[in-house]
Formats: sequence, structure tokens, C-alpha cells
Amino acid sequence: MATPASSVAQANLGGSQGNFRFALISLTSLFFMWGFITSLNDILIPHLKNIFDLSYTQAMLIQFCFFGAYFVMSLPSGALVHRLGYKMGVVIGLLTAAAGALLFIPAASFELYPLFLGALFVMASGITLLQVSANPYVTILGSAKTASSRLNLTQAFNSLGTTVAPAFGALLILAASEPVLEAASSTASEIETVKVPYLIIAGALILLAIIFAVLKLPRLSDNTQTDTSEDVSQGQFTSAWQYSHLVLGAVAIFMYVGGEVAIGSFLINFLGEPDIAGLAETDAAHYVAYYWGGAMVGRFIGSALMTKLNPAKLLAFNAVGSVLLILIATFGTGQVAMVSILLVGLCNSIMFPTIFSLAVRGLGAHTSQGSGILCLAIVGGAIVPLIQGVAADAVGLQLAFIVPAVCYLYIVFYGLKGSEIKALN
Repeated sequence: MATPASSVAQANLGGSQGNFRFALISLTSLFFMWGFITSLNDILIPHLKNIFDLSYTQAMLIQFCFFGAYFVMSLPSGALVHRLGYKMGVVIGLLTAAAGALLFIPAASFELYPLFLGALFVMASGITLLQVSANPYVTILGSAKTASSRLNLTQAFNSLGTTVAPAFGALLILAASEPVLEAASSTASEIETVKVPYLIIAGALILLAIIFAVLKLPRLSDNTQTDTSEDVSQGQFTSAWQYSHLVLGAVAIFMYVGGEVAIGSFLINFLGEPDIAGLAETDAAHYVAYYWGGAMVGRFIGSALMTKLNPAKLLAFNAVGSVLLILIATFGTGQVAMVSILLVGLCNSIMFPTIFSLAVRGLGAHTSQGSGILCLAIVGGAIVPLIQGVAADAVGLQLAFIVPAVCYLYIVFYGLKGSEIKALN
């Protein structure tokens, strides 16, 4: 029997489940693109580290500026989406990200590391708006009971982007720079290799913005829910900050993104260590695809499992697996350490979409604000890699992997206890 809220939702959507499917298919392209752009940073880090002769801490400023944009722009993005709607949020986000990609051209021409950091900040600001728009759109685009499954499915295409990007970067950035290095050419020639990849990215983002501007997608609001049984607001709360499962979920997002990004950021250097695999950067870059590819495979599997298993318990199980694998990589050597760190990607698979969907359950009218708060927490991708960079400079690269292990320990807690829906006292 349909609830009044679900009847309103169907009216807003023209009563067609086909609109749901069409919208989900359209949104998968966004998840692919921001995954692709994010993962490309893992190639950019060792490339710019060599060109500008950076320490690990200085190189991690790439992730600090990229994910720092989430902290600065998430709440304004949530307010913009609340005012203009999810569709316009997507269009503006795509155009902003394209502008950031185009800034790589002058950054390379002037050989300025700070300008690269600024370009990354602008690009990430656009992606932040995409995240704030698309993630809640997916969670309310259908039954609340299957929100975790839907978000895992669309996030699988995000992982497809992160899997493809390292090979793309290895070919157009690292491999292209090898002849330059062998010829002992200038720094300017080495930096030139970033121009073409980011021009391609800018073109793709602009094309997507045009497509989404003309697409007719279902109009959804924060109150468009097909299942309101878990809405605990009941009108008495004025802010999403009053829900403990959201606040603790924001911490979980911080820890998860921080841990995942930190591992990806150091993978090429880790696999280049003599005691691990001793791989050249170009060869190591291809193994980064296995790390992100594991997340992709796991999300397709997780999308099916979420319909039958408790999402919170599955989250805790995967987090325990991540901790154990990181410890093996931290204190092991050779192929065992190499395979262990790559397998963390498989455990990562369901974490972001599951944490996100668990955290926004029952927020009702506060959903867009809650989404902004969760995207705010993606700043973990800025802070945790920087902390690991400082640790790597101080105690060595391998021991520094203790930092992401601590992050996953918190996610175990969130899956077992912190995700329970309740209001803060």
C-alpha cells in the first residue's frame, strides 16, 4: 500500500519507474568522471614530485588542495543545490571542474607548482558540487530500502573511472615523460606531458554539462521519499547536525576517504621500494589500476549483496579486512606485502556508498544539508595523506601505512554501532 509521500513522489516523477532508470543511467557518467579525475592524482603525485624535487609532505599538498576543496565548498554546494535543484547543481559542477582542468595549461606553461595546486582546487570544487548533487539524488531515486544497493551500483562506475585513469595517466603522462628524462631535457618539457590529458578531461566535462543541461530528468526535492518509515525528524529538528548517525557518519567518511586516498597516493612509491617490488613508476602505475579495480569489482558484487545482507554489518566486515591487510603490508615484504596492499581496494568497494546511505537515512527535509555535511567530511582525503606524508618523511614509507589502518578501525565502530539511527541528546 502506497504511503501519501510515495504517492506524491510518483506524481513528481510522472508515475514512471522508467524515469528512475533513465536518471540512474545518466548519473553513472558523472560517477565515472569524478572517479577518473580523482584517481589521476595518483599519477600526478610522483610525476610532479620528481619534476619539482618535492618531499613526500610537499607532494601530498596535491591531495590536500584537491580534497581541501570539499571542506571549503561542500556546505555552499549543499545550499546551492537546495536553491537551484539537483540538475542545475550537476551542470554548474561540471563546468567548474572543466575550468579547473583548463588551468593545467597555464600551470604547465609557467612551471608553477602552486598554480597546479590552485587548478586542482578549482577542479575539486566542481566535483564537490557533483557529489552533493548526485549522491543524494541516487539515494532518493527509488525505494529507501534499496538506497544502499543503488548507490553501490552507481559507485561501481566511479570505480571504473578510478581503474581506467592510472593506465591513461601512465600512457599520456609517465610514459610520455620517459624519453624526455632519458634525453636530460628541461623541466618545461617534462611538465608539457600533463597538458593533453587535462585538455581531454576539460572537453569531456563540457560535453557532459551540455548533455545534462538539455536532459529531462525527474524533479526531486529533499522531501521526495518513497519510504518515510525511517524519517525520525517528525518536524522537531531544525538541522541535520542533530542526528548522531549523520555526525558519526561524517567522521566515517573522513576516515574512509582519508585512508583510501592515502594508500592510493603512496602506491607507486610503495611498489618502487626495493623490499617490496622495486618497480619503475610506469610499471607501478599499472598496478594502481588493480587497487582501484578491486573496488570496482567489489561494488558490483556489493550492490547485489546489499539487497540480502545487513549493510552496516557488511561495512564492519570489510573494514576489519582492510585493517588486517594493511598490517600485513606494513610489516611484510615482497609479493605478500604488495598483494596485501592492493587487496585493500576490494575491501574499500562498498564503504563510501554504504556509509553515505546509512548516514542520510531518516533525514527527510534535511537530506541536502546532510549530503553537504558528508561531502564536507571528504576533506579526510586532504588531511590523512598529508599526515602519512609527514610520517613517511619521519619513520619511512612502509611504517607510515599505520596511519590508514587507524582510519579503518573507526569504520569498524561505525558499522557495528555508530550507524544506528537516533538523535543527538
